[in-house]
Amino acid sequence: MRYILFYKPYGVLSQFTDEEGRQTLKDYLPVPDVYPVGRLDWDSEGLVLLTDDGRLQHRLSDPQYGHPRTYLVQVEKIPDPTAIELLATGVAVQNYRTKPARVKLLAAEPELPPRDPPIRERQHIPTAWLELTLTEGKNRQVRRMTAAVGFPTLRLVRVAIGLLSLEGLSLGSWRDLTSAEVKALKRK
Repeated sequence: MRYILFYKPYGVLSQFTDEEGRQTLKDYLPVPDVYPVGRLDWDSEGLVLLTDDGRLQHRLSDPQYGHPRTYLVQVEKIPDPTAIELLATGVAVQNYRTKPARVKLLAAEPELPPRDPPIRERQHIPTAWLELTLTEGKNRQVRRMTAAVGFPTLRLVRVAIGLLSLEGLSLGSWRDLTSAEVKALKRK
């Protein structure tokens, strides 16, 4: 069995093929027969777990297991306490209400590699960074949540999946999980 962590750059699809010729995982991972656990949108960055272990892939993707995923989210404007509380308790998005989440307004911009292309800066509109931990992963959920409370997402970086993090990975790089990491994933 293979278990791989990959630091996905902006503009890379979380799949191995694309008929339109866009960048995919194949451009970074010369490893056959592994598949992403969940997805990270083309316009999002960060940690992707890949494996050929179908049983683990199902367990980590299924919302009933509540597997935490942590994101750093740059939003337009500075969220007020009401918006933070709404994000934490659940937001009505499309035809469902999101599960409670852990949300923290960061005091400083996190240390991340610059995004290519960079976020468009607007001189008179400030931005802020949130740390957001979800236990479900609906399509474009973070972006829909922040927009629903009036603070659109500008940049989205997944920094952790459970106990696994981006630590030690550079943008576009990957590594195999250690046996201890695999055991910890299977215990959860």
